[in-house]
Amino acid sequence: MTALSSLVYIVAFAFTSLACFASILRAREIEDRDTRIGMIGLLAGSGAWAGSHTAVLLVPGFQLKNVAYLIGLVFGFSTVWAWLYFASAYTGRTYHRDPTFRRAGIATYLAVVAVKLTNPIHHAYYEATLVDDGFTHLVIQQGVFHWTVTGLSYALASIGLFMLFEQFAESDHDTRIVAALASLTAVPVVLDIAAYSIPELVNIIHAPFGVAAFALGTLFLYQEQFLAVHFSADVDDAVVFLDADDRIRDFNDAAARIVPGLADARGEPVEHVEPLADALGTERTVLDFRIDAETRHFLVTESDFSLGQTGDGRMLVLTDVSRIERQRRELKRHNDQLEDLAVGIRHELRNTLQIVAGNVEAAQQYVERDPETASRALSTAATTSQRMREIVDDLSMLAEYSQSVEETHPVRLREAAKAARQRADLDGLELRLESDDALEADERRFEELLHRAFVFADAIDSSSVTVSLADGELVLEADGDRPTGTSAETFFEFEESVPTAEAGMALPSFRALARAHGWEPVFDADYDDGVRIVVEGVVTCPQTAVAAGN
Repeated sequence: MTALSSLVYIVAFAFTSLACFASILRAREIEDRDTRIGMIGLLAGSGAWAGSHTAVLLVPGFQLKNVAYLIGLVFGFSTVWAWLYFASAYTGRTYHRDPTFRRAGIATYLAVVAVKLTNPIHHAYYEATLVDDGFTHLVIQQGVFHWTVTGLSYALASIGLFMLFEQFAESDHDTRIVAALASLTAVPVVLDIAAYSIPELVNIIHAPFGVAAFALGTLFLYQEQFLAVHFSADVDDAVVFLDADDRIRDFNDAAARIVPGLADARGEPVEHVEPLADALGTERTVLDFRIDAETRHFLVTESDFSLGQTGDGRMLVLTDVSRIERQRRELKRHNDQLEDLAVGIRHELRNTLQIVAGNVEAAQQYVERDPETASRALSTAATTSQRMREIVDDLSMLAEYSQSVEETHPVRLREAAKAARQRADLDGLELRLESDDALEADERRFEELLHRAFVFADAIDSSSVTVSLADGELVLEADGDRPTGTSAETFFEFEESVPTAEAGMALPSFRALARAHGWEPVFDADYDDGVRIVVEGVVTCPQTAVAAGN
C-alpha cells in the first residue's frame, strides 16, 4: 500500500464516518419509531466502524492500531443487527420485536464480540503485523473465525436485502432508484475481495462505504421515494401523497389506474384533479370512478405525515368499498322508493277519493230536485274513479319497475324513443333525436322512462322534445312552460311540478325508473327555454353492440 492510497483511504473513511453521524440528524425525523431506531443504529454503528478504520490508518504504533481495529470489529458486527432491525421495521414486519429473535441476536452478537476481544490471546480471529514499506500500516491475516463470522454476516445482511427488495417489488411506487441505493450496501464486498489481488487497495473491510452511500441517497437525495414506500408498506389501496401546499407529491400505480388525470399531475395542485379535490377536508367521502366499464366506489381517508426536511403533508388513501357502497345506496333507494309510494298513495288516492266522495254526496242531494246536476256529479265521480284505477296501475308499475335492474342490454335510443312516443299518443308533440347511439338499460323500463318524460312534456304544453345521449348523460329538453316555484331539490317530488292531475305521477315515476338503473336524474334550474332534465351515469355503447346482443 502506497502513501497516496493510504491518504485516499483516510479521507474516504473519515468522510464516511462524518456522513453517517451527520445523517443521524436527518434519520431522527423519520416518523415511524422502529424504522427510525433501526436507521439510527445502522448509521451510528457504520460511523463508528468507519471512524475506527480511520484511526487504524492514522494512529502510530502497533498497539493503538490493533485496538482501533478491534473496536472497529465490534461496531462492524453491530451494523448487521441494526440492518436487520431496520429492514424488518421498514417493510412492516415484526421480526425485530419478536423476543425469540431478539434474544438469539443478542446472544450471537455477544458470543462473536467475546471471540473478537479475546483475539490477542488466541489469535483465532486474525493475526496482525506492523509493516513499513514506505508507509507504516497494519497487515491483517484473517483466521477461521473471521471467515465464519463474515459468512454469517453476509447471510444475515442478505436477509435484510431480500426483505427490502420484496417490499420494493410489491410496492406500486417507482422504486428503481431506492432499490439501487439499497444495492450499494452490497457493493463493498467486491472491494473486499479485490483487495487481496490489487496492491493499491487496503486489506480492510469496506462495508461502511456502502452504508454511507445508502444513507446519503435515501435520506438526502431521494427521501420522498424512500419514505413513500415505507408509508404505504402496509397499505394495499391506492395512495396519493400531498405536500403542505396540497400539491400532488407522489402516488402509487394503483392510484394512477383509478384517478383520471393523476398520472400527469405530479407537482400540480390537487384542485386540478377534480375527484380528489372533492374529498379534501371531509371526514368521510366516497368517490365514484369509472373503471373497466364499471362504476366503482372508493372511500377516501386522509392522514398527516412527515417527510422529514421536505416538509409535512397529507396522505390520501382510496379504499375500494364498492360492494358495501352499492348495498348502502340500494337500501337508501329502497327507502326513498317506499317513501315515494307512501306519498303517492296519500296524495293521489286521497285527492281522488275526496273528489269521488264529494260528487257522490252532491248527486244524493240533487237527485230529486236537480237531476241534471246530480248526473254531472255522478259523471265526475265515475271519471275520477277511472282515474283512481289508473293511479293504482301507476303505483303498481312504480313498485314493480323501481326494483333494481338486475341485467341490462344495449338499447337503441332512437327505437326506444319512437316506441315511447307512439305509446304516449300525444298529438302535436314533435320528437327530435340528436343521437343514434345505444345505451345499457332494461329495454321495457327505459321505454317507460321516456314515456313518462313525454307525458310530462305534453302536460306543460311542449311542442317538441329533444333527446340526446353523450358523455354518459341522457338529456331531455322540452320547450313547454316551466312550472312555477320549482327547484332542483323538489322537482321530482309528488305535489311538485304538477301542471295537471294526469301528469302527477310522471316525474316521480321517471326518477324511480332512472334510479332503478343506477342513474341519477337532475333538473337543470338554469335552463330558460323550458324544462331540461339530465340523467347522469348512463353507460353508452356502439350500435354494433346492439346487433351483437340481439
